[in-house]
Amino acid sequence: MSAQFQYVEGQARPGFAALLAGYEADGRAAVAQCAPRLDVPYGTQPRQTLDLFAATGPARGALLYLHAGYWQSRDKALFRFLAPGLAALGLHVALANYPLCPSVTLDALTEAVREAVPAVLRETGGALPLVVAGHSAGAHLAVELALTDWPARGLPASPIAAVIALSGIYELTPLVDTTLNANLRLDAAAAARRSPVRRVRGGLPPALFAVGGDETPAFLEQNRDMHAAWQAAGNAGTCIAPDGDDHFSLLRTWISPDAALHRHTRALIERACPAR
Repeated sequence: MSAQFQYVEGQARPGFAALLAGYEADGRAAVAQCAPRLDVPYGTQPRQTLDLFAATGPARGALLYLHAGYWQSRDKALFRFLAPGLAALGLHVALANYPLCPSVTLDALTEAVREAVPAVLRETGGALPLVVAGHSAGAHLAVELALTDWPARGLPASPIAAVIALSGIYELTPLVDTTLNANLRLDAAAAARRSPVRRVRGGLPPALFAVGGDETPAFLEQNRDMHAAWQAAGNAGTCIAPDGDDHFSLLRTWISPDAALHRHTRALIERACPAR
């Protein structure tokens, strides 16, 4: 199968439109229920903004969520429906927007997202463990945040306590020959440079790598390879591919209390963010 099928046509499902419309409706309900602070700036670019939802009950940690869209589309507003279920785990939840390709390069986009980390720490008091989570392109960015040399950027140590990466793309070279690259504008060297699976090292936080069991073989392989690299470097990692889930239904499963993926998430948060 071609890369175009694996990463574009083969990932589409007839039910996406109705599913995403439901997400939007549930997101509006989440805003009405939780009264978050919306569109809080974390940088100078227009799309460097956060939606901040407070933890339900005593806070044990904070979670920064990075949305899908192949680095070139979508908005955090579509994913506000996730916040109540994550806040119920004792997490302050920050949903981030970020600049999109082709208005910026992927290098510049990644650098812009890094500015969200100290901003979330400031907004949540600075003392709570931080979990970074993301879906699809956002999963790639979450891993990039974990790989960042934070002391070189003025923080005393890495602030990332755990990573949750859902349906991510961690080896970008297959995208060069797809229609996605019209906006990404990657050549072989840039795609290799922005592929975090090639840069895994020891001393990284525990991670959960998940992908829908019904996604294309390429997405399943991306998930397995990232998990394998994480563990090979001596880091703790869990790999899961829930049966019956596609690229977007996986998000509903993530916040479903009875789902194995949610149980793995809860266990990771309990490990990374001990109750205070």
